[in-house]
Amino acid sequence: MTCVHLLLTLVFAVSLGTPVEIQRPRGVPLTKKQFYVENKPFTCLDGSRAIPFDRVNDDYCDCKDGSDEPGTAACPNGSFHCTNAGYRPMFIPSSRINDGICDCCDTTDEYNSGAKCENTCKELGRKEREVLQKMAEITKEGFLLKQHLIEEAKKGQQEKKSKVTDMQGNKKQLDEKVEVLRTVKETAEQPEKEAKERHLKAWEEQKAAIRLEKDKAKMAEAFLFLTDDEDGLLSLCISVSVSELQSHAELDADADGTLTETEAQGLMGGAEQVDTSTFESVWPNIKDKYHSESQPEEPAPVETPPDEVKEPVVVNDSEPYPEDDISEEEDEDDEDEDDYHEDDDKAPPTIKAPEKSHEDEEAMPPYDADTQALIDAAQKARDDFEEAEKALREMDDQIRNIEKELSFDFGPDAEFTYLYSQCYELTTSEYIYRLCPFNRISQKPKYGGSETNLGTWGSWSGPENNKYLLMKYEHGTGCWQGPNRSTTVKLTCGKETVVTSTSEPSRCEYLMEFTTPAVCQEPANTDLSPHDHEEL
Repeated sequence: MTCVHLLLTLVFAVSLGTPVEIQRPRGVPLTKKQFYVENKPFTCLDGSRAIPFDRVNDDYCDCKDGSDEPGTAACPNGSFHCTNAGYRPMFIPSSRINDGICDCCDTTDEYNSGAKCENTCKELGRKEREVLQKMAEITKEGFLLKQHLIEEAKKGQQEKKSKVTDMQGNKKQLDEKVEVLRTVKETAEQPEKEAKERHLKAWEEQKAAIRLEKDKAKMAEAFLFLTDDEDGLLSLCISVSVSELQSHAELDADADGTLTETEAQGLMGGAEQVDTSTFESVWPNIKDKYHSESQPEEPAPVETPPDEVKEPVVVNDSEPYPEDDISEEEDEDDEDEDDYHEDDDKAPPTIKAPEKSHEDEEAMPPYDADTQALIDAAQKARDDFEEAEKALREMDDQIRNIEKELSFDFGPDAEFTYLYSQCYELTTSEYIYRLCPFNRISQKPKYGGSETNLGTWGSWSGPENNKYLLMKYEHGTGCWQGPNRSTTVKLTCGKETVVTSTSEPSRCEYLMEFTTPAVCQEPANTDLSPHDHEEL
């Protein structure tokens, strides 16, 4: 074993520009140099044993923890330290030493393999510094935006608190106004109700009188037809007999199609015949079933025999055409021909005015002027009350919504306030993801389909030192035979507020990355230099 294998001499430029030689075994970081003192026994770092120093890096594993072979591949659990001056130092497994592959950018892991490695640490360091510089600029600009967000949030919160205070004062006045208008409404509705009831009662009495007159006329007509009086004149000696009543089979009580003499006599109260005055007591027994001979019976609906049902016309034995289409064309042709007919001078047929229905005859007449005035006054009172009550409900909703917003944890300095009531979308090849902070997250197919809830706002769930780096949304739409969907939103510093990516690391558990200036921290006042990653 030569001294080249045992010791590695490194020269660094320090701030004073004086070269300094630092000797230590190959593969040992400066932080552990004090454990490797030349010409003194070496104690394994796990304290298991001590060995002569010349057995360090002798390509034979003496220590169980592999600490005696930091620069060789002798120990399977050993590790090699890449200094990587100008870039970031790193550790690699000792099995990669001299394996022909360049792992350390300073090429120190391939010192005896013959591999042609090129030192790329300066170039990697330069690129990393550019990235870090860009990140520092973004952080700086993001932090300035964050300060503006904090200022606006605090101003907005103060305005909302003042607004709630003012609205609560106005709400008290509006409460009183609603109660006054409620009393006015109830006071106006009482005489309205009484006037409507009087009007309705008078109309019911009028209808009852009309119905009574109609019933008497119908009874007289029935008596006339039942007496078989050929002259059609009523006289004191005219009467209705049992046999005459039997001619009306519709009066049959047991529905056997025949009105027997006993049944007819029962309808007549046991009498053989009744005169005009006595018929008034018989009429209630028969009026519901009695059919006047003067009233024509409605013809029964005529059903078209099956043989007369026309088949659709078939042209060329191929496509059937509905008869309606042909008839329409024929009608049009007929109409065209009618334009040349001489009988166009004929008078048009008389159009009968629609007859008044039974309901039209019994429709309630309009209210009198006094009653209508009471109705109008009550309606105005109702309108005023409902308008005031609606304004009160809207004010309650506004107060409740503002108080709900003020109750959210928007960060130590309310920097996340601006995200409230906003939504941000990310479109992928398949889906449109929508994040509405402090509300919900959804996923919708890009080319149509129903929306899926990926979770509603739960809480901040970041680490103890900064819980505002992660948002948790829970209790989304359930997966098939699985749990409810949930989403974790990872917040990173950025000048813009935007969803940058989504993924599903586990079934039904989504991860969304979101940039916002609200998480940008105040940048440190340090300048990056090529020596920032050098280990001295």
